[in-house]
Parts: sequence; C-alpha cells; structure tokens
Amino acid sequence: MKLKLITLSFILLAFASCKKDEPEFFVNEDAATFSEIGSIDIGDVGAAEISAFDPQTKRLFVVNNGTVNKIDVLDFSDPTNIKVIATIPTLPYGGVVNSVAVNDGKLAAAIESTNKQANGKVVVFKTSDYSEIKVIEVGALPDMITFSPDGKFILTANEGEPSDDYANDPMGTISIIAVENYTVTTLNFTSFASQSATLKSKGFRIFGPSNDFAKDIEPEYITVSEDSKTAWVTLQENNGIAKVDLSTKTITSIFPLGFKDYNVAGNEIDPSDKDSKMSLTKWKVKGIYMPDAIAVLQSGGIPYLFTANEGDAREYAAFAEIKRVKDINLDATAFPDGATLRTDAQLGRLNITTTLGDTDGDGDFDALYSLGARSFSVWNGNDGNLVFDSKNELDAKAISANFYDDARSDDKGAEPEGIAIGTVGNKKVAFIGMERVDAVAIYDVTVPSAPVFLQIIKCGDAPEGVLFIEAKNSPTKKSLLIVSSENDGVIKIYSPRTI
Repeated sequence: MKLKLITLSFILLAFASCKKDEPEFFVNEDAATFSEIGSIDIGDVGAAEISAFDPQTKRLFVVNNGTVNKIDVLDFSDPTNIKVIATIPTLPYGGVVNSVAVNDGKLAAAIESTNKQANGKVVVFKTSDYSEIKVIEVGALPDMITFSPDGKFILTANEGEPSDDYANDPMGTISIIAVENYTVTTLNFTSFASQSATLKSKGFRIFGPSNDFAKDIEPEYITVSEDSKTAWVTLQENNGIAKVDLSTKTITSIFPLGFKDYNVAGNEIDPSDKDSKMSLTKWKVKGIYMPDAIAVLQSGGIPYLFTANEGDAREYAAFAEIKRVKDINLDATAFPDGATLRTDAQLGRLNITTTLGDTDGDGDFDALYSLGARSFSVWNGNDGNLVFDSKNELDAKAISANFYDDARSDDKGAEPEGIAIGTVGNKKVAFIGMERVDAVAIYDVTVPSAPVFLQIIKCGDAPEGVLFIEAKNSPTKKSLLIVSSENDGVIKIYSPRTI
C-alpha cells in the first residue's frame, strides 16, 4: 500500500510539473481561417474609430466622433448579437475623444481640448457603471492611450499639432500617469535638440516652419513591453520611434527609420491612379516609413517592434509639404527621362514631400520621397535596426484578392495603419489593418524576423481600430478580432476555426 502511495505521489508530482509548462488557457485554432461572425453599424463617418474590451463586464467601448463626441458602450457577451447599451458623453471634458483603453475595470479615454493646441485630458471611468474616477491633464492633443500590461501606468502619445496658421505649435509630448495615485509626468524632447543634425542625417525629419526641434516632434502611438518597464512611441511625421524607460520616466533614445527604395526588387509599387491598371513596378522613388500603429513582441530576449507604415503629410494653410511629381521640376541629370516620368500614367500623379530631394538647393529635385512605405516592418527594439519589411506584399495580396483601390495608388497604396499582435492556437499572429483597401492582413509572426502571410479579410470602410482578444479573455473562449472602421461606423468581429 505504501509503495502504491509513493508511486501515485510521483505520478501526481510529474503531472503537476508538466502542467506548469503548458499554457494557462489553450484553444487549438487555425490562424489562417478567420471569418466574420458578427457586426454592428453605430453611425457614419467618425462613428467607430478605436475600440477597447473589458472582460469583467463583457462590454466593448468604442470611440464615436460622428454627430456627437462620445464613447458608445456595447454589450459584447454574444459577439454574434452586439447591442449598444449606453453612451458616455465626452463633451464635458473637452472636444474629440481620440482613443480608449481598458484595464482591471477601468476605462481610460484620451480627449483633446476644444482648442487643439491646449493641453488635453485623460478621463478614467469605471467600466461597471461609467462613473468618473479621475480627470488628469496631459499634453496637447492626446492621440493614443494605453495601459501598461501590469496596469500600473496609463500612457498617452500627445501629438501637439500646430494651428492652421502655425502661430501656435505646442510641443509633442508623452504623458505617463501612475494609476496608484493618478500623478502625471509629461515628457518632451528638448534634451534631444542637440542631436538634431545627426538624427536628420539618418532619416529623421525636423521640417516645420518653426524649426523648433521639440515642437516639431509629433508622437502618434505607443506600445509597452511585457514587463511594463519600457515603452516605444512612434513619431510618425518625423519618421522615428522613441524609446522610454518607465522606471525613470525618461526618453532614452530616438531611432531614425531611414528610407525605403522602390527601385529594388520586391519593393515595386503602383504610383499612378490614372494608368488604368494595377501594376507593381520599379521606380526611382524612396518611401519614408512614417509608422502609425506599433506593437511589441518579445522573443529570444529581444523586443521586436511591428509598425504599420502609413505615412502622413503636414497640410496646413501656412505650410503644406506635398506636391505631385508633375508639379515639380526634376533634375535633368538625376532624371534624364523626366518629361515622360511627369506624365499621369507614370509618376506624374504621385504625391511626394517637398521637404526632401532637392539635395543641391537649386530648386529642382534630385531625388523623390513619397510618404509611407506601403508595408509593415519589424525593428529591433533595443537599437532600432530594421529586421524585416513586408516590401510590396500588402499591395500584392490586396490586388490578388481584388480589394485594392487603384484611386489611392498615387498616395500610399494599401495604406497600412493599424496593427495588433496576439496568440492564436500555438502561433503568434499579427493583424495589419489597411485603410485604403478596407481589409486586414493576417501573418504568422512566431518567428518575428520572418513573418509568413496567412490570410487577407475584408472589413468596413477605412479600418482605424484593430483589436485582438485572446481566447482566455474572450466571451466565446475563442480568439476574436474586432475591426472598427471610421468611414462607415461599422464594427466587424472575426473568429478562427478550431482544429
């Protein structure tokens, strides 16, 4: 009897040891089989921008800047039958609500001031009854908000856009809010001004009329490491990524992202919306990565940063940087076939920045730089080095699926904007929302340096928010992808098949 008890003890101990190595919650799903299971239309333009899910209440909170600035609350207990059950008005706190995030029963909203150049607010609500917990002042134009994974910090990327006449250009900043007592630390980039020349030589952009380094920086989107010690922030217009130490609350690095050569095999683009075809070919043009959304995936001790390289031009009454190639002069030596290139069927329709390319200052362009990179990229989060770029695969897959909008060829192609990463079955998976083809591309990124295309799915008009809910947190106990589209107010939900 004693021997049997000892044997049983060893078996139980071995079983317990094995269980420790298994994931806490596992559903064997096929990441290449996402299909739509539900949808809801909550308005028109601006009615469904960013969404956040609360697993405690099974509610979805959606930014809605359609007819009235508000946050819509949706019953998400059954993703096949979603209903709007409440709204949280945001006008009492300022103007447009730009972003929302949820953690541990708290909803945090980033709300800009009615004067966009004034400081904005973060408002924290209870997800249970929508009552206000705290109002915190942050920098100008808080554009994106997120919680750190441990829930101890709320972070905002404060874009600090100028007024239309450029008379008021606030500094772009990053706010770090300690949830424990809601104290805020707002960081600016003044300490990096002395590095301006070096950064610009590597592709970082400082180009506004004010010629003020800290004011020219425009933070866009944030991701935070699994251990909640480091954040990375895209500086979209500037073509860079900032690295932030959350322990010391300091910006430690700026990574310039450089340029992409569309005259290299694999990087071919379709630069014309007037050529009556969708054809990817080589052109003597550079792309400026200029990422919007960013997500981090830790693997082998390295933080890999995934970016959606949308591109974004500055277009104000006092300063507009873009022109079409047909409206500029091309250097005869650099472009001996300039007259042909400037026709609509070739490069004539392509939008380029006028802030780069006139290398000798003689008034004509020796090089052409278009905005965005028509791709998603992977960067080493320690040093900012490029690890992977999807080249022209997003455009190619959209064309193959008959999703591509040729009317946007002259601008940013598929225009990747949103990105989310999560675990589906035994794979790490990235979801890339593409604004101009109204679709999401799905990649296996288990090996972050070598993403593998799995699937492309159609969504609403101009997807803005891409949200992934892992099976363990899902009301269906299956993985869910939620795509919020700003041009039609439609939210669509997708789920994969189980194996």
